[in-house]
Amino acid sequence: MGVQPRPESLVPVSSAVAAELLDVTVLMGGPSNEREVSLESGQAVAEALRKCGHRVTTADISPDDTSALQRKGADVVFIALHGAFGEDGQVQKLCEQEGVAYVGSVPRSSHLAMDKEASKHAFRRAGLATADWVVIETSQDERTRRAMLAEIPPPCVVKPIDGGSSVDITIAEDTATRDKALAKLLADYGRAMVEAFVTGREMTVGILADKALPVVEILTKREFYDYKAKYLDEDTRYIAPAELPAVTFQHLQAAALAAHRSLGCRDFSRVDFILADDRTAYVLEVNTIPGFTSHSLLPKAADAVGISFQNLCDRLVQLAMTRSGR
Repeated sequence: MGVQPRPESLVPVSSAVAAELLDVTVLMGGPSNEREVSLESGQAVAEALRKCGHRVTTADISPDDTSALQRKGADVVFIALHGAFGEDGQVQKLCEQEGVAYVGSVPRSSHLAMDKEASKHAFRRAGLATADWVVIETSQDERTRRAMLAEIPPPCVVKPIDGGSSVDITIAEDTATRDKALAKLLADYGRAMVEAFVTGREMTVGILADKALPVVEILTKREFYDYKAKYLDEDTRYIAPAELPAVTFQHLQAAALAAHRSLGCRDFSRVDFILADDRTAYVLEVNTIPGFTSHSLLPKAADAVGISFQNLCDRLVQLAMTRSGR
């Protein structure tokens, strides 16, 4: 067993609650395939903010109905949308066009984080380890496609370029499984990523106000931390803080902060890793709007340093309000 860092070795974060009572609009639901998760996150955030004393209005928003952003009197918008429209920069851009203060990353950073290929290039430029990959598109001829796939032989991971919640991800142990998964993604999305499979332990690090929270280890009986492991399985386990040697723990925190900054993210994010047997920390992705219930990963990490879920939600709306200069 590794050496678990003592609480005082973790990055400290202030835990002040409700410095100012605000009128907050919580956006949730949306049109993506992560709608149900978003509704759960949004309701949890709204309840927590009400307990802090804030005035809270919830809104199920979509590209066809953005009227919630024109609501008079709102001080801050808390975006609890996951996936397309909510996490890819679209709703953030609408907030900026309306002059509304909002929690989370700006449109460009949100778009970069959602685009797995663009993210990987940013990670590499920042000197971070990330698994090798190729992007396959319907526009490529068969010869080009086969040459590219030869660069990433099975076992490999076949995934959408811009999906979330580990939806439509396949670990392919052979070419037949790879080709079947790839054909489905190309039919559904027009392009897909094929990534080298890295064995190791699944770790995640939350970022709050440009500080790294404790590392959390994810233990699942499935091949990887997929949608079912995240939201349906009752035997998925989380160790917060992760039991690691202090040097590895701190390396993961530093790598998470570097990944967050490489995309220009702000306020909060969650950075997912595979920690290989040789202790290399491979960045998988940065989630700019991770799951946000009391049992979600970023709140678990915050709780490990004494920041309650209620406190965490309040901290984020206060950050957005302070930034607005109102």
